[in-house]
Formats: sequence, structure tokens, C-alpha cells
Amino acid sequence: MNWIKVNEELPEHNFIKEIKVEGKKLCLIKEEDNFYVVQNTCPHAGGILSGGWCSNGHIICPIHRWEYNLENGRGAAGQGDYINIYPVEKRADGLYIGLNESFWKKLWS
Repeated sequence: MNWIKVNEELPEHNFIKEIKVEGKKLCLIKEEDNFYVVQNTCPHAGGILSGGWCSNGHIICPIHRWEYNLENGRGAAGQGDYINIYPVEKRADGLYIGLNESFWKKLWS
């Protein structure tokens, strides 16, 4: 796993914002002093999750209000889908996101 430092200014209060890491657009969330990083596109209809909001440990898509658990990525009951969750570490020098090295990158290096 590659740990990539987030080179963004992080507000003190809760927020949701799009970030770009290693060419991927991701959704960075701070809620109740916890940081989460998830994919930025809703699998239901392609909504941009960083344009949504959080409620009770879930991110809500702004298009159709489908919701996803911030801990495990599961959609609400009946949705039958999920979002990708990325590991996050708060270190002394900043916030880091864990990205798996792609199979193809390993093969060709």
C-alpha cells in the first residue's frame, strides 16, 4: 500500500471536499473529528458525493439521496450497492491516504 500525503489545507470544522490524489478524484470528509476518504462518484447515478452532505455516519448523494456508510461503504438497506473506502492515517506531519498499488503498475516496474 502506498501512503500519500494530502496536500490540502484542512479546515478545523466538519467538511466535505473533492481532492485529487495520484490522478484519482476522491471525496475527503471530516465529521465529528474523524477523517474519511471515499470514491467521489455515486454508483447509483453518477452523482458527485463531495457535493452531498453527511448524516449519522453516512454520506448522502446530492442527486437521489442514496446514502453510504462512511465506515464500510455499504449502501442503505435495499440499495444493493457500495462505495470504495480508502484508509486514512492522521500523522504528526499531516493526513495520509492509503492507495493500493495497481496490479499493472507492479507488473511493469
